[in-house]
Amino acid sequence: MSDDLSPRELSAALRDLAGSGEAPAPTAGAQVRRRAAARRRRRHAAVWGGAAVAAGALVLGLTAGLGGGSGDGSGGRPVPPAAPSTRSAAPDATVDLAGRTLVVGDRRLPVSSGSARHPTEPGRMTVVAKHRTKRFTSESVGLGKEYDVTLPWVLELRGPDGATNYVVALTYAEQAPGRQDTTRGWIGLRPADAQWLYGHLDPGSVLSVEGRAPGTPAAPR
Repeated sequence: MSDDLSPRELSAALRDLAGSGEAPAPTAGAQVRRRAAARRRRRHAAVWGGAAVAAGALVLGLTAGLGGGSGDGSGGRPVPPAAPSTRSAAPDATVDLAGRTLVVGDRRLPVSSGSARHPTEPGRMTVVAKHRTKRFTSESVGLGKEYDVTLPWVLELRGPDGATNYVVALTYAEQAPGRQDTTRGWIGLRPADAQWLYGHLDPGSVLSVEGRAPGTPAAPR
């Protein structure tokens, strides 16, 4: 902004100085003009600052009046997301112990489940981990001191009560799925089927085990 003022603006500046109680200093006209210009700049800054504050208050008031766009009756407070539930959701896969099949969509895979001495427990289970290969020893499955086997394409399952089970590729008994129940509770598949299922189920997938294997005594009432 230029420091040169017209005679009219200079007179107005002198009147402002007089009205504010400040006595005009005995200085040259150029100095008076600079002081007057500085006062004008301060007044303009104050006006624009006040306008910005008012505009911000108006936007805030409009946002509050519209409820923050939530429309949920929460008063604008963030609403925590609902916890996922699989209790009523359709399972991603179903095991029919009596029919020795595992169904995923329109695909049916033959299975071998637990024997009469070690039946597979029915219920809904969730995939909690996937193992490209997993070693099972006698300590983990209770099959004697000599037991030590590594199986591929393993899905680790967990029940609501914390019980653990597995879907495995029965590389040591490939003819059993669909014909015999030879495991100690695992759900065994042919290796090619186990590999396919491994690629189609992920942690969080739900598997429903239903019925009981042939030859397995019914649970007592």
